[in-house]
Amino acid sequence: MSTVNLHPLDKWNLELLKNAHPQDRVDPKAQSIYNMVVIGAGTAGLITAAGTGVLGGKVALIERNLMGGDCLNIGCVPSKTIIRSAQIMANARDAQSYGIHVPEGTKADFPAVMERLRRVRADISHNDSVERYEGFGIDIFLGEGRFTARDTIEVNGQTLRFKKAVIATGSHPVAPNIPGLKEAGYLTNETVFNLTEQPVRLAVIGGGPIGSELAQAFLRLGSEVVLFHNEDHLLSREDAHAAEIVQQRFLREGMCLILKAKITRVEQRNGKKVLFYTRPQSDGTTAEGEVVVDEILVGAGRVPNVTGLNLEGAGVEYDTRKGVHVDDNLRTTNPNIFAIGDVAIPYKFTHMADATARIAIRNALFMGRDKLSSLIIPWVTYTDPEIAHVGLYEHEAQAQGIAIETFMVELNDNDRARAEGDDEGFVKVHVKKGTDTILGATIVARDAGNMISEITLAMVNGLGLGKFTTVIHPYPTQSEAIRRVADLHRRAKFTPPLQWAFKQWLALTR
Repeated sequence: MSTVNLHPLDKWNLELLKNAHPQDRVDPKAQSIYNMVVIGAGTAGLITAAGTGVLGGKVALIERNLMGGDCLNIGCVPSKTIIRSAQIMANARDAQSYGIHVPEGTKADFPAVMERLRRVRADISHNDSVERYEGFGIDIFLGEGRFTARDTIEVNGQTLRFKKAVIATGSHPVAPNIPGLKEAGYLTNETVFNLTEQPVRLAVIGGGPIGSELAQAFLRLGSEVVLFHNEDHLLSREDAHAAEIVQQRFLREGMCLILKAKITRVEQRNGKKVLFYTRPQSDGTTAEGEVVVDEILVGAGRVPNVTGLNLEGAGVEYDTRKGVHVDDNLRTTNPNIFAIGDVAIPYKFTHMADATARIAIRNALFMGRDKLSSLIIPWVTYTDPEIAHVGLYEHEAQAQGIAIETFMVELNDNDRARAEGDDEGFVKVHVKKGTDTILGATIVARDAGNMISEITLAMVNGLGLGKFTTVIHPYPTQSEAIRRVADLHRRAKFTPPLQWAFKQWLALTR
């Protein structure tokens, strides 16, 4: 049986361990054969196991670390908890502009913030606990699972024979190959939530979603933050207009951005960490610099967990960068084994792990033909403001040769956004030219993650943008901006010839 170390070992982490990886637990005796064996008890694995178990199938679930996977333990739950505390702190700093006076010198209590994080995580861990999933009739094995043949997996000395198996082992953060980084020590999302003391000065490597979200959170909680990114603006994969809004917010809040940067080495000096970097200048020269910090947080991407599984022994093809190879039905090169979530797909989101698990259940147990390519996938970057997106970006439509029309409403023209002082942002929708078929949308707003679901629902059900003109949105809400985008689309169809014809009609009906 594997063991798990958590820091600090307070009552909240003890509760998490009790639920997600009880240390004194004995594995059940393996059954003669299972309908489904699942490796990995993150979101994808839990949904697959539970979905099969409640249908009456014999299921085994293997987890080497903590039940709940990244989302519960080192991802969504802790990150959004600390982001909420940071948002409260930012609101306090801005309170005077709303007519509220907060005592001077008010600051975040970082140890208390982190204790709240651990408490919330422990509370939620009951939902992903060993006890709960055993209640679904699932045999749970806490240890390292390894294929021993095309239809068997070994764990803790027992052999599990299966009819179908699902690989849901997730991914882990990757550190850039920077000389001296490993020796100096660094944090990732796997370790940053163990902090009990706030770093006075923090360097963040990587301006993607993880790096940007945590950089802003630590900045708002009181750390000095230096964010390094190797491109000329943050959130490089997002809509450029959206990324620029977030980037400018970071600068106004006091973050130091070092863009187009190459970190050449890291050294230790007097108990601190020193990052040396270069970046090109507008005159064609290269500038050199150094930054001294207390901690370094690496948020530079993730790679799939494929090592140690003996996938070769099961006839499953993979590579260490892209993960397990699957077809559009999520089937591997072994027709009885499927792979889902981060280990097999490029969209490394919890909701995608959920969606792929549902595909795997239908395809593995009911001979379904559900396809990954049929999914319409929204995602959110949880900065403040949030960036939410679904469907195609403009450049993707152009690359595919699809002619589009784009309609956008700025939030500074939305009454609720102006009343709340959150008027930086927009709703942007792309439709197929000459139609109202929605191909993609981006929303930038404090609550963009909730707003995008309305557009996603329309896309999934084939509803055009024009339908939104008939949907009554409560006033005042920021979601009214979606209907206003639809109004812009309708007015665009009201061409000069149609306007002339309408005037003639009005003249005849007087």
